[in-house]
Amino acid sequence: MLLGDLGAEIIKVEKPGTGDETRNWLPPKTSTGLSCYFVAVNRNKQSITIDLKKGKDLLYQLAQKSDVLVENFVPGTMEKLGLGYTDLQKVNPRLIYCSVSGYGSTGPYATRGGYDVIAASIGGLLHITGTRDGEPCKVGVAMTDLATGLYLHGGIMAALIQRQSTNRGQKIESNLLSTQVSCLVNLASNYLNGGVEAKRWGTAHESIVPYEAFRTKDDRWMTIGAGSNELFHEMCEVVGLPHLKTTEKYSTNALRVEYREELIGILANQIKTKTCTEWTEEFKLSKFPYGPVNNIQEVFSDPQVKASELVQEIGSYKVVGPAVKYSLAQNTVRLPPPELGQHTREVLRNVLHMSGSEIEELYQKSIVS
Repeated sequence: MLLGDLGAEIIKVEKPGTGDETRNWLPPKTSTGLSCYFVAVNRNKQSITIDLKKGKDLLYQLAQKSDVLVENFVPGTMEKLGLGYTDLQKVNPRLIYCSVSGYGSTGPYATRGGYDVIAASIGGLLHITGTRDGEPCKVGVAMTDLATGLYLHGGIMAALIQRQSTNRGQKIESNLLSTQVSCLVNLASNYLNGGVEAKRWGTAHESIVPYEAFRTKDDRWMTIGAGSNELFHEMCEVVGLPHLKTTEKYSTNALRVEYREELIGILANQIKTKTCTEWTEEFKLSKFPYGPVNNIQEVFSDPQVKASELVQEIGSYKVVGPAVKYSLAQNTVRLPPPELGQHTREVLRNVLHMSGSEIEELYQKSIVS
C-alpha cells in the first residue's frame, strides 16, 4: 500500500470467489458492505482473481512484466505451485521476489502459519505490555504485522536501488518473529548486555521518571514526560509543586527512578486536582512533553491531526493517508479499495495484452472469475 501511495501500480492477486480473508473481517463494515479492516490497508490497489493452480501461466506472464512480487504463504507453498523465486527469476531476472512469513524459511517454526499476536507473544511484546501487576496484554493494533510491512517496504526500496547498478533482482525474506525481536530494541540490549529481564510497566518507563499517564479530575488521563532535570524542574513549577525541584532525592533522574513510587504518588495526587482540559491549557506553553490519552473520536478531532490533513476521502471511503510528505515526490491516495476481481479484465487486456476471446476462455475455464 505504501508503494502504491508513492505511485507504484499494485496488482493484488486474490482467490476466486472469496478473495483476501480481511474482506470478511466483520464487524464493522462500511456503507458499501466492505470490511472496514480491508478498507484500511488496500487503497491504491487493483484486484484480479486467479486460480493459482490452474492459472500458473498467468502468474508467469505477470512476473515477466513486474518489478516486485510479494507473497505471504507458508514457506514452501509457492515452490510447490512452481511459482518460487528460482522459477520466476528464469522468466524475469530483474524481479524482486519478496516472501513474508511468520517465522522465516528455516528453523523449527518455518512451516507454521504466521499471526501477529502469536509472533508478538513468542517475540516478547505481550510480556512487556500491560500494567505492572496485570496479565500480559495485546497491543491495540497489529504492530508486529505493521512493522514487518515497514521493514519490507525499506527492503524493496533498497533492492530497487541496487538493481540500478546490477540489473538483477533478488529474493527478500521478511518474517513476523524476526521483526518483533528486532523491535525489542533497548529491552533486548538490556538483557543481552546487562543481564536484565524486562517486565511490564503500564504507561511508565523503566529508566525515566516521571514518564507516564496520570488520572485527571474528570477521570481522563494525561501523559507527562520529563527526560531531563531541566524539563523536570519546569514541570514541577507548572503543576504547582516547585519544592520538588530542590528536594535532594529527586535531583537526578537516577534518584527519581529510585524513589519512583513516592514521587509518582505526589504527582498523581496533584494531577487529580484539575481536569484534562484544564491541564492541557496549563501545559500549552511548556517545553516538557505532554498529551491527553485520546479515544479515537478525540484523535480525529485533535487540531494537530486535522492540520496534518491525514484523513482523506476516496470514493465511498475515508482513509488515513500517508504519514510522510515529500517536497517533490507524490505520496497520495489515488484509488479506493477494490471490489473482488474488479480489475481482472482490465489487467488481462492492458497489462498482458490478451484479446477478448482469450479472456473469455479464461473465464469459461474458471481460471479467473
